Amino acid sequence: SFSFIFLCAFHSQKTGLQFGNATSYLNLEKLGEGTYATVYKGISRINGHLVALKVIHMKTEEGIPFTAIREASLLKGLKHANIVLLHDIIHTRESLTFVFEYVQTDLAQYMIQHPGGLHSYNIRLFMFQLLRGLSYIHSRRILHRDLKPQNLLISYLGELKLADFGLARSKSIPCQTYSAEVVTLWYRPPDVLMGSTDYSTALDIWGAGCIFIEMLQGSPAFPGVADVFEQLLKIWAVSVFLMDILFNF
Repeated sequence: SFSFIFLCAFHSQKTGLQFGNATSYLNLEKLGEGTYATVYKGISRINGHLVALKVIHMKTEEGIPFTAIREASLLKGLKHANIVLLHDIIHTRESLTFVFEYVQTDLAQYMIQHPGGLHSYNIRLFMFQLLRGLSYIHSRRILHRDLKPQNLLISYLGELKLADFGLARSKSIPCQTYSAEVVTLWYRPPDVLMGSTDYSTALDIWGAGCIFIEMLQGSPAFPGVADVFEQLLKIWAVSVFLMDILFNF
């Protein structure tokens, strides 16, 4: 409420709360846990706004994961309606915390709540925002490299925001090749599945296409495979079927 925000702002002035300080945020509940980070719903004691706190626990012998460094360096320079906003970074001896704007759900959860495929209006709305967000990062020579419904946040107003840039890569960084171990298997294009490390924005567009199909039919386009070979077989099976339709049309 407005009164709570006012009290938080007043309290922050009285106690000297500021950005970059762990005491400026309160954990409310655990939202999820990933390979190297735990995400909490929190609140800013500075302004009373809800936030998402991505806490990366550092191992003494390894230090800060490189994916976290890469995500922070890229997100600090990205300001767009369809990119999750990074508010603050908190670094302590035990952890590194990214403070993001709080977004209510993600596309994976949204599709679970709306089984059987989404309404055509919502598909158009989400695809427009997804492609607009991709256009923005691609114009800045950045590849997301890990597009999947879990990494597309959806607000209660229907806003879509690209998130989780831990595998993202700037093409302006001098590097002859990129890793083939990118993108969850279901959303990975054939050339990358076969080991190609010479890829560009088409990598993200393939992922967007897979997500488009998933929103249409209510299930993943190429699901449930155990390895790369099975994934390729599923893609080829669909490709051959479509080619037969086109040639016999």
